[in-house]
Amino acid sequence: MRDEGRSKILNPRFPNMKIAIMGSGGVGGYYGARLAQAGCDVAFIARGAHLAAMRDHGLKVESELGDIHLPKVRVTDDPRTLESVDLVLFSVKLWDTEAAAKSIVPLFGPHTGIVSFQNGVQKDDILRRVFGDKAVMGGVCYIATAIARPGVIRHTGKMQRLLFGEYDGTPSARAETLLDACKRAGINAELSADIRREIWEKFVFLVGLSATTTTMRVPIGPVRAHSQSRAFLLDIMREAVAVGRAQGVALAEDYADKRLAFCDGLPESMTSSMHHDLERGRPLEVAWLSGGVVELGKAVGVPTPANRAVWDILALHADGRRT
Repeated sequence: MRDEGRSKILNPRFPNMKIAIMGSGGVGGYYGARLAQAGCDVAFIARGAHLAAMRDHGLKVESELGDIHLPKVRVTDDPRTLESVDLVLFSVKLWDTEAAAKSIVPLFGPHTGIVSFQNGVQKDDILRRVFGDKAVMGGVCYIATAIARPGVIRHTGKMQRLLFGEYDGTPSARAETLLDACKRAGINAELSADIRREIWEKFVFLVGLSATTTTMRVPIGPVRAHSQSRAFLLDIMREAVAVGRAQGVALAEDYADKRLAFCDGLPESMTSSMHHDLERGRPLEVAWLSGGVVELGKAVGVPTPANRAVWDILALHADGRRT
């Protein structure tokens, strides 16, 4: 496999920092492109037509914050062709987590770290089983992106925010290094002293958005406007909050109600990636979203009937359309 386009390092404080992007779709492709443009040493791991386009034409980002074209990038579908790195940004779909994690073991040296910007709250448990506790740093991503066409990432709107930090809340050199790199790249990034809570806060909202828009096949506008669907959305989020609190996460008791008010300020046309995946016949992340609420609820004795209904309704679609 070809290993192309090594970037010039611009940060004199961390001259040898090397980053691998595992999953170079909407999230990984966008943030990887911004970091590479800023001078970070970035290697992309991709596959299929997207890989071929990146090899032949580089990587493009279309964004209201400024378009990017990297005419030559270092990209491969085989992590074994790359040298070990300092940090892996991990952003594959949840159903690919374990297989993808095992495939990048060759990238890991004794001090390599990994931060997942995936959805869900069980993602890092899988990564810990593969890489150990010390390697895993917590992360949360807020952005609307997708592969517009092979080799091209489209960023919708202007929101692009990363939160990350160590699970024990202490500052670390790798977290500070990533923050420094993000600032140089124009990425809105913050360190969190309670990254587990941050992950759960996004999870509560995302479970509600994905569950309702996917089962009802509509964007958030109609869901929040109808009394029954609005109540269902609130029930979904309240269950997630109850499970999180029972798991020891510092979520406010009325956090779901606040998220419902937040939903009222979203564009009527906003929907979820899981809704998009359903429409395109792709596998769904439902087992880690509403299904995750159900499984984690069982472990702490919290009933989750609304999320169980979503998981059951979408069960026949969870594996995508078979071709």
